[in-house]
Amino acid sequence: MSVVSGEVRAVASASGPSGETLHKLSALLTLALLIAIFAFGNAAFLSVNNGLTVLLQTSVIGVLGIGMTMVIITGGIDLSVGSVLALSGTVTGMLVKAGMPVPAGMAAGVAVGALCGLANGLVITKMRITPFVATLGMMLIARGTALQLTGAAPISQLGEAFGRLGNGALFRLVEKQPNGLSKVIFPGIPYPAIVLLIVAVAAAFMLRRRALGRHLYATGSNEEASRLSGVNVDRTKIAAYVLSGALAGLAGNILMSRLVTAQPNEGVMYELDAIASAVIGGASLMGGVGTISGTMIGAFIIGVLRNGLNMAGVSAFIQQIIIGFVVILAVFVDQLRSRR
Repeated sequence: MSVVSGEVRAVASASGPSGETLHKLSALLTLALLIAIFAFGNAAFLSVNNGLTVLLQTSVIGVLGIGMTMVIITGGIDLSVGSVLALSGTVTGMLVKAGMPVPAGMAAGVAVGALCGLANGLVITKMRITPFVATLGMMLIARGTALQLTGAAPISQLGEAFGRLGNGALFRLVEKQPNGLSKVIFPGIPYPAIVLLIVAVAAAFMLRRRALGRHLYATGSNEEASRLSGVNVDRTKIAAYVLSGALAGLAGNILMSRLVTAQPNEGVMYELDAIASAVIGGASLMGGVGTISGTMIGAFIIGVLRNGLNMAGVSAFIQQIIIGFVVILAVFVDQLRSRR
């Protein structure tokens, strides 16, 4: 264990705590600049309702980004999270439609995501297939399975309880008016934002305080040295992909709950948002570097950018072009940092 700890310290010194802090500060400044630009163009951007909208939009990206960060830290990549999101949400919808209680159905959806992650991990570690190809295959398998199970048709009429996770809020205050209508006094804190906070805190604690977290960093920094130090590298990689799949399943539950409909076509290209969130936040595609706090900043940059462009009336096609440039720029910065 002392050798593993030394390996982790070596990773920290290589990336440099000051460099990591500077990267987060630059990401925060970018986020503040985007908010200032969009607020200047449209005063409604800073409204409470729009802030809650950004929180809701970012919650799914953030949960996916946390799982992606763990995989990237090991030096891997997971291109299947968008499709796993759709499959998990679809399975949850089908089970709830069949009469299963909502909590049990959602737990089953998360389990399906974890199984997809387990399959990814086993293919990568036992069959020695590169993460890019393995997860690309799972992306097609999961998407095809979701479409086959539903006949490419959405599953609707899932009930009010199904939509509570995605549309409910803590401390929401509603007042009955004399005319019988309801007036929202305080919209409350959306449940998806609370879920994102809990997942982020738990993941950060695991990465910094638990043996698995140290093994993830050590594996991504130097796989052979970690193996010689006694780290079970294969088990560590499998754990990373299982966590990524489970969080994709959780994100699928959140998204489908928001829609109150299980859509097998949802989650397309979400893997790029997850990768961009992690890389913008400081995770290195070379492995061994990444933080949950950085990923959260990156997720909010993506969320604010999409929201601001929507409010500015920018078409969805132009938004894809802009996000594509952001992804390329983030990877370019990562490459420069790795060379340095």
